[in-house]
Amino acid sequence: MLISFDQKEYQKLNDRSYRLEKRRLQIELLKLQEDVIKNKRRICIVFEGRDTAGKSSAFKFFAQYLIPKNFKYVNLGIPTKWESSHWFQRWTKILPKKGEIAFLDRSWYTRALTEPVMGYCNEKQYRDFMGRVIPWEESLQDEGIEIIKFYFSLSQDQQQRRMKARKQSELKYWKLSPNDERIVTKWDAFTLYKEQMFERTSPESSPWIKINANNKMIARLTALRFLLNQTLYENKKLLKPLIWSRKINNYKVLLEGVEFNNLNYDQYMILTNYMDDE
Repeated sequence: MLISFDQKEYQKLNDRSYRLEKRRLQIELLKLQEDVIKNKRRICIVFEGRDTAGKSSAFKFFAQYLIPKNFKYVNLGIPTKWESSHWFQRWTKILPKKGEIAFLDRSWYTRALTEPVMGYCNEKQYRDFMGRVIPWEESLQDEGIEIIKFYFSLSQDQQQRRMKARKQSELKYWKLSPNDERIVTKWDAFTLYKEQMFERTSPESSPWIKINANNKMIARLTALRFLLNQTLYENKKLLKPLIWSRKINNYKVLLEGVEFNNLNYDQYMILTNYMDDE
């Protein structure tokens, strides 16, 4: 049950309308967090996707105005030898506590994607994971953990552009590791494992939500709106997206501290593809 969520209204927004919609959604997200705290709920939000898809910046977007002590950001990095052979125990330790939202920048699904592609796990470990992950998630849901699984999808040429921009950036070059450059060369293998993951790990109880991340600004709004659409919380007042016109010709973009003004729509959409932050 793969869900592809596309918010077409967001394809025509400019800088001002983006910030307005962002504010409206972040107000609702704060209401959701207050409900989580009040009712001792446990929400686990998974961000998966290829390198440069915008997982980290999506977290920053979601968490900007949340109450800090009641959410956590998780990026575990390279597993130890013990963690590699005790995969689910590794992730059990970081699950949200009562009254908390956990944002996972990559998750236990690393074993379904990066690890087999790069040879970091063996075939037996991969098959064991694929056979056990859904029953494990169902056991977490039985304990009251609400799981939302986002996959940020981008095209190969878009990833190549972002990799090149990151490599040449004086501020973000450090984000590009040798491992990142190697996995980019394995696009087809990653695609194969991704499709197997979607096919075998997207039940109705915890489906994958596929977000088009070719434009990061649109992807963030779309993902947050999906979360708010699908989640119940007190005082919910989720307004429909506004409709904007591409006839506007005063777009602007802040890119690595430099502001580009008086852009037309096409120029604006090209530049926003390279944005990591707001």
